[in-house]
Amino acid sequence: MRTRASVLHLDMDAFFASVEQRDKPSLKGRAVIVGGTGGRGVVSTASYEARVFGVHSAMSSAQARHLAPNAAFLSGRFEAYRQSSRVVMATLRGLSPLVEPLSLDEAFVDLEQADVDVADERAVHDLAVRLRAEIARCTEGLSCSVGAGSSKFMAKVASELAKPARGHLDQVAVIAPGTEEAVIGPLPARAIPGVGPVAAAKLDKLGMRTVADVRAASPDELIRELGQAWGSTLVDLSRARDDRPVQASRQAKSISVEDTFEHDLTDRDECARIVERDAALVCARLQRSGQFARTVTLKAKMADFSTWTRSATLEGATDAVETVRRTARHLLEGLDLREGVRLLGVGVSNFTVAAQEELFAVDEAGELIELPGGGDVEEVVGSVSGPFGRRGSFDEGTARRWRPGADVEHDEWGRGWVWGSGHGVVTVRFEYRGSQIGRVRSFKTDDPALHPAAPLPLAWTLAHPTVEGEDDESQ
Repeated sequence: MRTRASVLHLDMDAFFASVEQRDKPSLKGRAVIVGGTGGRGVVSTASYEARVFGVHSAMSSAQARHLAPNAAFLSGRFEAYRQSSRVVMATLRGLSPLVEPLSLDEAFVDLEQADVDVADERAVHDLAVRLRAEIARCTEGLSCSVGAGSSKFMAKVASELAKPARGHLDQVAVIAPGTEEAVIGPLPARAIPGVGPVAAAKLDKLGMRTVADVRAASPDELIRELGQAWGSTLVDLSRARDDRPVQASRQAKSISVEDTFEHDLTDRDECARIVERDAALVCARLQRSGQFARTVTLKAKMADFSTWTRSATLEGATDAVETVRRTARHLLEGLDLREGVRLLGVGVSNFTVAAQEELFAVDEAGELIELPGGGDVEEVVGSVSGPFGRRGSFDEGTARRWRPGADVEHDEWGRGWVWGSGHGVVTVRFEYRGSQIGRVRSFKTDDPALHPAAPLPLAWTLAHPTVEGEDDESQ
């Protein structure tokens, strides 16, 4: 166990929503909700202005609309978020070589290898203040909360305590070594890493609602209720015993793409087209990672909310689109569509660093699946996507679809973003990061003068064109 507050945790504030507010002047200070915009969508991120109305992550978009009907609902722009994430992670790596990204918007940093006296809590606090200022400068205005403590657990608790809602003016918190148990005692049991809804419900039934309650419980009782491994871990964490190291490399275990539909699908040909599209997206990410996969998985969520999954393991490892497509289509044949499907997803896993010729796959029953050769297939996947599009969140198909929030450019009016669309009309607000609040104009959805656009680059990325972050596709 560390005796100094030498682990730092940085968490961007309402990251996706904050990027949208930064890039769209008319949304500054407004309630912004990013996620699925359809009736079955789910909130990914809500701005602090939206949280005032009770909107939070993982809430259904329908409920969010009921709570905050005047909020801006946007489908999201993954490229814009990834660009800002790379800036954040590169800034952290300039502080210490040991940075462990947890997602696009948060990471641990080991300060033992940073230029700071970790024995001096004030020095650690001041470093965190400077880091926040540097992040805001490099990302052109994004905010973050920073915490430091003697372990990963305590650093994450500290960053949570530093959030704007907690009243920390500088959004920095350092938990002094020796005070850990007193700090975490009053927190809900869910604050313990790994305690999800199921474990929290079990603990609640046992009368353990806070970390202090868990700490006071009999270890034997925890082990009996939660199992040997998890029960023992819970005992340690409730006493702030956490010796997990900061790991600079976090390898993805799987890559997947999922689509949730407005209406339940029962047409097999339509499902096959979606599976083929998602397979192409998955392979594009797999190829960028420089890895090859041996296992292909098809996931479906049915109309009754039950989940169906099937996997096939290839004889070799591949990153070939056609192979993943053929395997996923074969798995789809086993799906009963009569009840309707509300979600479909394709994933790959079981990675290797070398490709092997794949002639067969083995399904979960151990049966061989023949994969007839199809030759090389050139794929263009940039214009078709799942929830977060790769080219301004624009989908090209039989009809032009413009997702709310997508970057666009008009031959006459210039750069803007999709304010809304429907009934053959798309409405655009012509503004961009750094501009004045723009005017709103409407066009036909097939207007040839209107085009999807890439997010504007940050000044930092233009000044550091060769700097790349860790592979954020795996997060």
